[in-house]
Amino acid sequence: MTAQKHTSFVTTTRGLDRQSPPMKLFEKAKRYGIWNPSDFDLTQDRQDWLGLADEERDLLLRQTSQFVSGEEAVTLDLLPLIMTIAQEGRLEEEMFLTTFLWEEAKHTDFFQRLLHEVCGLESSADLSRYHTSSYSLIFYDALPTALNRLITDQSPHAQLVASVTYNMIVEGVLAETGYHGYFSVLQRNNIMPGTVAAVQKTKQDESRHIAYGIYLISRLVSEHPYLWEVVEETMNTLLMPAMGIVQENFAAYDPIPFGLTLDEFTSFAMMQFQKRMVRIQGAKGASLADVVAVTQQVIESEDA
Repeated sequence: MTAQKHTSFVTTTRGLDRQSPPMKLFEKAKRYGIWNPSDFDLTQDRQDWLGLADEERDLLLRQTSQFVSGEEAVTLDLLPLIMTIAQEGRLEEEMFLTTFLWEEAKHTDFFQRLLHEVCGLESSADLSRYHTSSYSLIFYDALPTALNRLITDQSPHAQLVASVTYNMIVEGVLAETGYHGYFSVLQRNNIMPGTVAAVQKTKQDESRHIAYGIYLISRLVSEHPYLWEVVEETMNTLLMPAMGIVQENFAAYDPIPFGLTLDEFTSFAMMQFQKRMVRIQGAKGASLADVVAVTQQVIESEDA
């Protein structure tokens, strides 16, 4: 990325477009995203944790180790996307993207609290044994490669690969499936209320991130229709390791704790994948005005 001198400022020429999807999402981020990971009372969570069987604790520890590393990964890798959008002069989008880094850092903060204050682990505990081959492929390789490519290549092609990897696969498929896992275990068994409340806030934050990702991908495809193949190829390439994470996690247990089933979670993950594909397929052949209108409908229909 090369340094650029300013020739004008949006705020003193055309003004902010407060009706644009990014500004609508920025308003939601200001309304719903101001929460403190330190405020959740985890006293009952610790007592509930101590009452679990060894295999049940191991499953939750596996899930949490993957979540906290995933949140750390996106916190580390997100800056090139923000810088790319900033260099294009898309102030409204950059303003909303500033909330991403803050929110991903908060998520990292909370899940680290969960490991120490509920699971009782020391700061030096090494949980990388839970990072399976498919998990490593996405979080150790595909995610940082796609986002850090933007440091030297800010092309629409590179932006699409980055957003599909981050917003559609990591957040839209894997994180959503992870939330389903937490809720399936904790809410069904009426345990760890502090964790449930924090995961609900985390999910709410990331629903806004996904909405922006759909908007960014749709905008780029509308502007560059020939790049739809890049979106489709990236989604399909990452589908196998995404599903592999689910399968490898459950393969570690027989029987699976809490009465969970592999079929439920593979079906849920595939449903999330197909939902994301349907959303972004709408960008094929759509005008920018159509993209904005559809995104506005999505934003207005959701609570976060």
